[in-house]
Amino acid sequence: MRIDLHSHSAASDGTRPPAEVVRRARDAGLDVLALTDHDTVAGWAAARDALPEGLALVPGIELSCRYDGRSLHLLGYLFDPDEPGLAAELARIREHRLGRARGMVDRLRDLGAEVTWERVRELAGGESVGRPHVARAMVEAGVVATMDEAFTRDWIGAGGRAHIGPYPLDPVRAVRLLREAGGAAVLAHPRARRRGYVFGDEVIEELAAAGLAGVEADHPDHAPEDRARLRSVAAALGLLTTGSSDDHGAMTGDRLGCETTAREDYEALLDAAGARAAFS
Repeated sequence: MRIDLHSHSAASDGTRPPAEVVRRARDAGLDVLALTDHDTVAGWAAARDALPEGLALVPGIELSCRYDGRSLHLLGYLFDPDEPGLAAELARIREHRLGRARGMVDRLRDLGAEVTWERVRELAGGESVGRPHVARAMVEAGVVATMDEAFTRDWIGAGGRAHIGPYPLDPVRAVRLLREAGGAAVLAHPRARRRGYVFGDEVIEELAAAGLAGVEADHPDHAPEDRARLRSVAAALGLLTTGSSDDHGAMTGDRLGCETTAREDYEALLDAAGARAAFS
């Protein structure tokens, strides 16, 4: 089985509609795909309705958390999105996302950048508006030449002139909310050094104590030595390890299936989520 447990659609900051994502996943030879849009489950229904024969869809999410003042991302799988505690938290996150993105647009305009809120919303297309949509609008408006240039301290990078911090969801609480909603949590790309998502073994240990099910070890932004270390830490803590493309469509080169998860780890993830199953 070829299994990719981290992908994004246009329901958040991917460039492909959910229906196209699942079609491309099957064309890429995948047997299982998790759709894990940022802080939203809005793409689940469209992906499920377009599911091609031979592909199982794992409903998921990538939650934006804060740990010690830094962004930490947590992948959630096979949970009930209507569970009251989690549903209320997701509503708060979505509301903050909108206010944050609009605030960054206002700051950019104060700096002389001709970026409009209307265009950012058009690029987002859905309820999950984020910095990548602002960055794309900046490129379109000629403010910067590339999205990477937008994500600097000159503009909307962490600590930048137009930056506003994300909603401060505590990852320990997020793990518990996902578990209470019948799901399983996996720490996303904890050694993605190029992007600044670097968290030590002690963070994994803390989240494991709260009920974390696994760690994303094989990721395009992880160096070989970091992958090996994450596997060693996970084994010591009894955690599963996943491999995932973190595909965002054209923005990341349409790389579905470039990293995959072993079947035994996928089955362990299903076990961790209890009775809930993938769509097929």
